[in-house]
Amino acid sequence: MTDTPVRLLNLLSLLQTPREWPGSELADRLGVSSRTIRRDIERLRDLGYPVQATMGAEGGYRLAAGAALPPLVLDDEEAVAIAVGLRAGAGHAVEGIEEASVRALAKLEQVLPSRLRHRVSALQAATVPLTSGDGATVDPRTLTVMASSATGHERLRFTYRTGDGTETKRLVEPHRLISTGRRWYLVAYDIDRDDWRTFRVDRVSEPFATGARFTPRELPVADAAEFLKRSMARLQPTYRLVATFRAPVEFVAARLPNWLGVPAADGDDACRLDVTSSDALEWVAFRLAMVDCEFTVEEPRELVELLEGLGARISRAAAAR
Repeated sequence: MTDTPVRLLNLLSLLQTPREWPGSELADRLGVSSRTIRRDIERLRDLGYPVQATMGAEGGYRLAAGAALPPLVLDDEEAVAIAVGLRAGAGHAVEGIEEASVRALAKLEQVLPSRLRHRVSALQAATVPLTSGDGATVDPRTLTVMASSATGHERLRFTYRTGDGTETKRLVEPHRLISTGRRWYLVAYDIDRDDWRTFRVDRVSEPFATGARFTPRELPVADAAEFLKRSMARLQPTYRLVATFRAPVEFVAARLPNWLGVPAADGDDACRLDVTSSDALEWVAFRLAMVDCEFTVEEPRELVELLEGLGARISRAAAAR
């Protein structure tokens, strides 16, 4: 192997596996002399890769953890595996990693060759994920187009479906993608409406990066998350939710979805939930019942009445047997 850049990339790919490589084995793998391997190791060190060497007759090399993350060299199988994993994390909003998954996926798909893009899409189309999230899933390709457009300051076109099913064409300047744990939202400046808007990503179809660059505008609030909170508050009525559970706080917290709120301990064997919510009362009633312990609701009154009616219907259903 006489092409030095190609040889260095192949050497780096071998060193990134979690093992120690004897110099002679590396030389055999790459078809060069041990002296060339030593020179290539020095070249990698000059480029900032922390290659460690061990003493001995054979000598061994391994890539140690460094202060900075060096570029990864992936073979085809590894690239496909990572892309599929990132698509799963992004498209199904795996809590805590969803936004990082989209950023990483956007970067990876920019450099994937077409043959690997096809393999990733084929593998994803042939598998069905079993998810337990409460929110709608979205196409990861939609997320990556949006993320790339926001990062590259590129105007974006798409079809948007409102809650009543009406479809409109939108031209926007994307600002940020935000995951709430249940849903994805895009905060963007709507060109035709001359104002900032939020869009539910699961209602977006046919996103298309136009190639037209724009100068980022300043949000009217501190950040995109705050803008989303205010937008949702304007669209949905809020109420105070107060409920007491007759179970330890650890038990209840593990069974309540994060979007509903975090209870506070009220003694050793009880806890109390006191939050502001805008979720549908029917959905809140269902989630409270799923905690699987005794509980009482103080507010809102509408939720109390809903639970009374639901309890009566369930009792009648059980008695009918």
